[in-house]
Amino acid sequence: MSKFIDRPRYTCALGGALATLRAIPRAIPIIHASAGCGHNLHNAINAGAGYLGGGYCGGLSLPSSNVVERDIVFGGEARLREQIASTLEIVDGDIYLVLTGCMVEMIGDDLDAVVSEFLDYDKPVLPVHTPSFRGSSYTGYELVLSALIHKFVRKQRQKTPLSVNILGIVPAQDVFWQGNLKEIKRLLEKLGLKVNTLFGEGEDLESIRNSGAASLNIVVSDIHGIQAARKYEEIHDIPYITTGLPIGAVGTEAFLRQVAQALSIDPAVTERVIAEEKAVYYNYLERLADLYNDIDLQRYAVVVGDANYVPAVTRFISDELGWVPELAVITDLVDDNDKPVLLKRFENFESGLHPVVKFDTDASSVKKYLTEIWPANHNDKYFDSFGPTVLIGSVYERDLAQQYGFPLLTVSFPVTNRIVLNHAYAGFNGALSLTEDLFGLLVAAR
Repeated sequence: MSKFIDRPRYTCALGGALATLRAIPRAIPIIHASAGCGHNLHNAINAGAGYLGGGYCGGLSLPSSNVVERDIVFGGEARLREQIASTLEIVDGDIYLVLTGCMVEMIGDDLDAVVSEFLDYDKPVLPVHTPSFRGSSYTGYELVLSALIHKFVRKQRQKTPLSVNILGIVPAQDVFWQGNLKEIKRLLEKLGLKVNTLFGEGEDLESIRNSGAASLNIVVSDIHGIQAARKYEEIHDIPYITTGLPIGAVGTEAFLRQVAQALSIDPAVTERVIAEEKAVYYNYLERLADLYNDIDLQRYAVVVGDANYVPAVTRFISDELGWVPELAVITDLVDDNDKPVLLKRFENFESGLHPVVKFDTDASSVKKYLTEIWPANHNDKYFDSFGPTVLIGSVYERDLAQQYGFPLLTVSFPVTNRIVLNHAYAGFNGALSLTEDLFGLLVAAR
């Protein structure tokens, strides 16, 4: 019997597609789904992503067929045709993607046939099948990218040397996506690269259209964005590499060296960039040394979140902050074949520590794993308490944090207790922000 998911930390594929399109200026989604799908998904994405907002044509302005019982019985293609036509007439956009929900896929509406009737329109109109049973919000990201790569990205046989695309950071699902992309772009540009983040600050639809000229795709994830990278390789002949999300000096050094090696960049240039960044990074970080030692800011830690953040954050707090991560819980739906890749990220910590790693989508399971590794006190004469401890997760860990008295920092979707604009945790600058946020929790009451 399949395991149910208590309070999922992602939306369905349709939600992921909507969030991805929200990140593309003047990209218009047209939903072919039951009434309420767009509204409910907007509510989840907006709040869960640190209050993302609706953007140019999102939120409660989403065009939708809003099929009802009559359409389900007799078919919703006529309603979809009507909705596409009215959207093209009323909504000013540069590209239109028609997304499907569960019900219309189950009754067999022919999305591709209806959309093909609009091929003569002067702006691209693309079909994308995004019912929830195809996967989570990560799947929606992959499906939208795959459609764009296949039908919109310009084929360019001549590649631009030292140009790269960044994949694997999913808009909204990574609450800090825009700041993270900005920091990654900043670092790679110091290596002399031309960086296309597709969805980041300053990018537009032309950035995606011209992404076929890249000489390398960098997937900043072990499991997300790889399908899109394979599609780029298949259609546009662009090779790719996968890296973890770089956080802090240790992770970012490895990231920069891996990229430099893949593009045959002069090692002297790479080492110069790393040395410059580390000099600034440690100049800021050393300011904490007196406080850290004077009031003993070392902590146990529990890290809960997605497959991008949990390995990176766990290594950072262990190897750079000197904390003791006892438990790491990855909450994504992870295929069994991908688990060994993620588990390798928890090996060879410079601290020598070996946190317990669990894969579980259920919010309620974290407490169970915590009691397994550190049993509760049953009025024992001598008891070594699990503390002081910091919990790093999502708002779903709030009850657990209150029960144990742990400070909680939310870094993984959903994050409804913070406003997130251009905040970042990736790279050197992002690690400084993460350090500020973590230690700020500990001194908040002083």
